[in-house]
Amino acid sequence: MGTSGVGAAGAAGQASGFVSVVLPCLDEAGSVGRCVTAALDALRGAGIDGEVVVVDNGSTDGSPQLAADAGGRIVHEARRGYGSALRAGFEAARGEIVVMADADLTYDFAKIPLLLAPISRGDADMVLGSRLGSATQETMPFLHRFVGTPAITFLTARACGRRVVGDSQSGFRAFRRQAVLDLELQSTGMELATEMLIRAARGGLRIAEVETGYGPRVGESKLSTFADGWRHLQLILLLAPDLLLVGPGAVLFALGLALLGLNFAFPTGVDVGSLRWQPVFFSGIALVTGLQAMLAGAVLAHHSAVVAPGVQRRFAFVGRPEVPLRALATGLALAGVGLILNLVLLFRWLGGDPSPAGTGHGLAALSQAFIILGGTFVCFGAVTRVLSSQRGLRPDGTRRGGPGRTARSLGPDRAPDLSATPRG
Repeated sequence: MGTSGVGAAGAAGQASGFVSVVLPCLDEAGSVGRCVTAALDALRGAGIDGEVVVVDNGSTDGSPQLAADAGGRIVHEARRGYGSALRAGFEAARGEIVVMADADLTYDFAKIPLLLAPISRGDADMVLGSRLGSATQETMPFLHRFVGTPAITFLTARACGRRVVGDSQSGFRAFRRQAVLDLELQSTGMELATEMLIRAARGGLRIAEVETGYGPRVGESKLSTFADGWRHLQLILLLAPDLLLVGPGAVLFALGLALLGLNFAFPTGVDVGSLRWQPVFFSGIALVTGLQAMLAGAVLAHHSAVVAPGVQRRFAFVGRPEVPLRALATGLALAGVGLILNLVLLFRWLGGDPSPAGTGHGLAALSQAFIILGGTFVCFGAVTRVLSSQRGLRPDGTRRGGPGRTARSLGPDRAPDLSATPRG
């Protein structure tokens, strides 16, 4: 990872009860020295033995020297990115416990003992410092505070299987170093915060949260709102397609079936107060969208390199050689039924019944849904066939080039390189 062997040195020199504060740094000359001083003062004031590790990520403004002058230990990480810098710092850290923060003075280093307390008591393995309770328009943009962070936190909770924290994007965290190293984090960008939380929750780590506040940033932000948000979404989908796509898709598909049945039971619509609602118009949308979400989630769960092994096993059927053919046959059958229903409606129209009233609405929606569902299954079959061919799978699901070695065993915990975008 470009740490020049500091990872091994950090592991060899790890000290029990020793705390390492890790700060990623890219051109933070205006604040990094003060951050190092504040972190060291917080440790000494609480009687904690520790160090501050500043991971220089290619600064050109003299930040490393300023950090060293303030008492920080400098580690150089050539590979750009917030996640890359933090991972290098975790490896280089000498402490049993690591505190990660930013080098821009947004976090109050005096709260380090507050972060460490649940870990010291044995109540938690990881503690996050929540920012949202004290964030203002000055310290956090409106979209980040009320849209981006809550949305990513919600999706992260879905991927974790439960809500573990209220602010999933806080970069102020304390944790047991070895526990996080064992997670084998792979992200290189901002999405490392999300990957760490999801893997920690799924790995059974005890996670806590304390209010630590959030201050105005010193210097220029390296955060790209939409690009970083998209990378977070990509990572979450790759980590938990079963929870974010398959589950909601199944619910939506079932809702579509229920609404379609409701339409046939009440052909003229359902009275909702003074209005008459026609469920037929949403039933087809729910059926198609639900099926597409389920199939997309199944493909991701089977082919993603970072999905949990249990999820991979549940969706191993996607890689079976008979699946593409069966999907094609199912798709053609559904499309054929849809076309037949269309012909029925056509003959009714030719027979002098031009109105779609009564069961006509339901038949029209059912016909349209069957045709689109059929096309979806055909596309699913084609995609699974191509992906299986590209992965070089044998008919028994194992990869060519190694007897009994499945594609799943090639590194289920290796995350894709989704970003090289740095964060200071």
